[in-house]
Amino acid sequence: MQITKFLLVGMLCAFNFLVHAQEKPYGAISGYIRDSSGEPVISATVKLLNTSAGGISDDRGYYELSNLKPGTYVLRIQSLGFDRTSREVLITAGATLSLNFTMKQSSQQMETVSVMGRSEVQEANRQAYNVVAVDAKRLHNSTLDISHALDRVSGVRVREAGGLGSRMDFSLNGFTGRQVKFFIDGVPMDNFGSSFQLNNIPINLAQRVEVYKGVVPVWLGSDALGGAINIVTANEAGCYADASYSYGSFNTHRTAVNAGYTSPAGFKVVLNAFQNYSDNDYVVTTDVATFSGQYFQHQRVKRFNDTYHNETFIASAGVVNKPWADQLMLGLTLGQNYSEVQTGARMVSVFGDWHRKGSLIMPSLKYTKEDLFVEGLDLRITGNYNLGKEQNIDTVYRRYNWFQEFKEYPGPGSERERSMYKYSNNNGLGTINLSYALNDNHLFTLNNVYNTFNRKGSDELYPESEKYEQPRKNIKNILGFGYQLKASEKWSTSFFAKHFYQHNKYAQSYNPSGNWGDIAYLLKENSLNKLGYGIASTYFIMPNLQAKASYEKSYRLPETDELFGDLLNLEGNMDLEPEHSHNYNFGLSYQTHVNTIHRFNIDGSVLYRNAKDFIRPSLNNNHTKQVMGNLSDVTNLGFEGEVRYSFRQLFTAGVNMTYQNLRNNTRYEENQTMESPLYRDRIPNMPYLFGNADASLFFNNVGRKGNTLTLGYNVLYVHAYYLSWPSQGSSDQKYDIPRQWLQDVNAVYTLGKGKYNIALECKNLADNRVYDNFSLQKPGRAIYAKLRYFISKN
Repeated sequence: MQITKFLLVGMLCAFNFLVHAQEKPYGAISGYIRDSSGEPVISATVKLLNTSAGGISDDRGYYELSNLKPGTYVLRIQSLGFDRTSREVLITAGATLSLNFTMKQSSQQMETVSVMGRSEVQEANRQAYNVVAVDAKRLHNSTLDISHALDRVSGVRVREAGGLGSRMDFSLNGFTGRQVKFFIDGVPMDNFGSSFQLNNIPINLAQRVEVYKGVVPVWLGSDALGGAINIVTANEAGCYADASYSYGSFNTHRTAVNAGYTSPAGFKVVLNAFQNYSDNDYVVTTDVATFSGQYFQHQRVKRFNDTYHNETFIASAGVVNKPWADQLMLGLTLGQNYSEVQTGARMVSVFGDWHRKGSLIMPSLKYTKEDLFVEGLDLRITGNYNLGKEQNIDTVYRRYNWFQEFKEYPGPGSERERSMYKYSNNNGLGTINLSYALNDNHLFTLNNVYNTFNRKGSDELYPESEKYEQPRKNIKNILGFGYQLKASEKWSTSFFAKHFYQHNKYAQSYNPSGNWGDIAYLLKENSLNKLGYGIASTYFIMPNLQAKASYEKSYRLPETDELFGDLLNLEGNMDLEPEHSHNYNFGLSYQTHVNTIHRFNIDGSVLYRNAKDFIRPSLNNNHTKQVMGNLSDVTNLGFEGEVRYSFRQLFTAGVNMTYQNLRNNTRYEENQTMESPLYRDRIPNMPYLFGNADASLFFNNVGRKGNTLTLGYNVLYVHAYYLSWPSQGSSDQKYDIPRQWLQDVNAVYTLGKGKYNIALECKNLADNRVYDNFSLQKPGRAIYAKLRYFISKN
């Protein structure tokens, strides 16, 4: 397989870099920072004075500074609640100086919010926006992909139609699907195709994942209605390699390799590769009808047409730390995927041969420069173009049932819609961000995102068909301007405005004569311009008590799949209107400790959404596909909270809960004078009460000094909810998605200070029947093992 070659090349390159990295004429310094009781001091700031070198201590109290020129310097350590300490150090070429620190607790409490020791995750969480930053590095030994890691965040629900690689619906505070936008290092993922999606990206690719709820910063340049997800990947200097492989139930194989090298001269190369494979042949319970007319209820059967695999390779190379560029990187992303289609929108539709394929070929460019022309003026430019293709293959004229029996019919036909349609979306994207810091108190930002879409395709089964020649074009541009006022260390406020533009060109079929089979096409175009705006503010009532408030009038333009369909289970709708929402957030965050060994974090927030022309999925007329439609007015008053506790470095636990009250606020239906019977009814097919709890135990020096054993437990709870309107019909006649408990346990053994890692996981421990969507059962109990090797040389 091609991915095997990619992985081998990536690993060979990584280890070749490691060998050569040790020849450079630079030095390094590393060590551990602990308090007087021997406990690690986490997130201490480490600074080599009169240089740009600095860092943050990790959860072990470990720090490391690399690529240091030989000489004598002063190393300074600072952390909240401790006295500052400094020490003179001598850096020698080709050597790493080992230097440990014991910090003395400060006798005076800090009276300001000038916290010098904060990690990037902590800094992200301190923004004025309602944001949660997930530290992905803590999950690198798990078999999670990014979507399932986010499923543990309050307000987030990830709903899947099946196992690995299945159709996914992402929900954030009641906003679903395309209402939430996804980014990787600040670049929109709108055009990445089916080979690069949230539920096939391994968690090892990310350093952290930022979840913006309701209000989205202007620098992300998004038309998100209800929030955004930003995946932040590794951007470290030096040389590193991270390789992992996992195997588990349903013949599931997952591999990930991440490697990078930065030379003293400023040459940088980054390689990432990952693959996922699964038969997805798990057992489900369903009713089965045979072709002889028999009907069997509650049968346990295996899924049999659900194989999925994808392979992705990402390479980028360029220069860093040049007078004319802080970073200039050219990249290429290659990917492919194969996905069999087992069911339609419900399990009554069974398929045995239908499948899809996709490819990703995407060159990219990234350029950044701080202090461009004048101090404080920063520029970032990115661009990419997806040349990949997608194909839908449905050519076998059969009908299947869950016993894997089939009835074959003569002549050409299909399981749903005969097709070998192969198409390319020719999707290009460019971003430019310009920011200017007038001083420490005033920051101005200008951001623009331009997106093009032009679907072209053909079907070898119908080479003369005119419908594949009809235009499906889309241009979208989002221009944003922001201003941040940092009045003091305690108070910061951001104001922003966004302009949205979209132009669509498409063909609509009609029957000009009224005769059967007579089809003609009418070319149509439409455009729209909208203006959104917002404000976000934060104030530290006390150094450890933060208040946040934000508001945005947001717009979300219809996406291409919603307009044109996805040729699988989503039907197109060109009559969609843009949706917009008034989003309000208010939250409090409080951290405290008892004798420095018992630590508590408490977060809570309340949100209100008032959305117009709300776009949400429903089943089409024959209940075989989903179709997106506008629901005039929807409100959501929601609450979410999280409490976390940790004891030394030995135990940690947390629980979060989300309640969202989404209501239909459409009082009068179109052309109706009587009040709608659905007015103020709860929005159907949407979870409204759910939460997570987790606990971890850490055992140090197991088997050998420095080795760690971690035992973890996680539970997901989702309350039952109705598929259709709750007020319609009696409770014993309505379909529902039942209440679910999903419990996972794991054990991770770490050797060699994190160099070697072995993990075992059991998902759905109780083997419960789990449903994210009506009748579409997810996998039962599954066991996985993962091996990971990580090395970093500086």
